[in-house]
Amino acid sequence: MQAAPEGTDLCPPFLATLPVTSVGISTLGDPLGSMTVCASDAMAERVDEIQLDLGEGPCWQALETRRPVLEADLTATTTTSWPVALEELLRAGVGALFSFPMRIGTIPVGAVDLTVGEERTLTRGQVQGAIELSTVAARRVLRDALLAAAADGRADMEPGRYSRREVHQATGMVAAQLGVSVQDALLVLQAHAYATERTVRDVAADIIERRLDLARPYGSET
Repeated sequence: MQAAPEGTDLCPPFLATLPVTSVGISTLGDPLGSMTVCASDAMAERVDEIQLDLGEGPCWQALETRRPVLEADLTATTTTSWPVALEELLRAGVGALFSFPMRIGTIPVGAVDLTVGEERTLTRGQVQGAIELSTVAARRVLRDALLAAAADGRADMEPGRYSRREVHQATGMVAAQLGVSVQDALLVLQAHAYATERTVRDVAADIIERRLDLARPYGSET
C-alpha cells in the first residue's frame, strides 16, 4: 500500500508549533511499508534515510513501544537500542532528536522525527503538542494510503458500500474497544481489511461474531 500521494507535506505544522529545525515523517513496516512521507529539509531526509536503511533508530523504537523517544542531547544518550543508527546520526550532525509514534488504534502507521542540530529540550506542553500533531498526521497518512489503494482498485473503499448495517455496527464496536472516534475506527477496519486481503464486509462480520478482536496488537493471532 502506498503511504501517501506524492507531494503530501505534513511537516509545516510541526515546524510552526515546536522549537525544532527539521521534521521527517515516515511509514514503517506493515501494513503501509517503509518510506519517507515528507521531509522538511536535507537533515530530515538524512535522518529518515539512516533509520530506514538500517531498520533501527528512535523512530522504530517509538513505534514499537508506542511511546515518544526523547533524546535532548544525542551525544550524551545512554541508549543501547540502536548503536549503529546512533553513530550515523551523530555523524550527520544531529544534536537532539525526538521521535513520536503514529498509530490509529492498533494499526501501526509510522513515526515523526523532530531534529535539532544542537542540544534541545522540549517542555511537557511541547511534547503533548507533538503527540497531538502526530495523531493528526497518522490519520491523514492512513486515510490517504487507503484512498490511493482504492483508486488503484486494490482496496474495498467504495463510499456507498459503507452504508451497510454490519459495517456500521462493527465500526461502533471497534470504536468502543479501542477508545477512538468512529472515523478512526473505520480507518482501522479498512486498514485491517486491506492488510489481510479481505473485504471490509467480511472483516466486519468477523468482528460482530467475535471471531476478530481489533483491540489486539496488529499481526497477532486472533
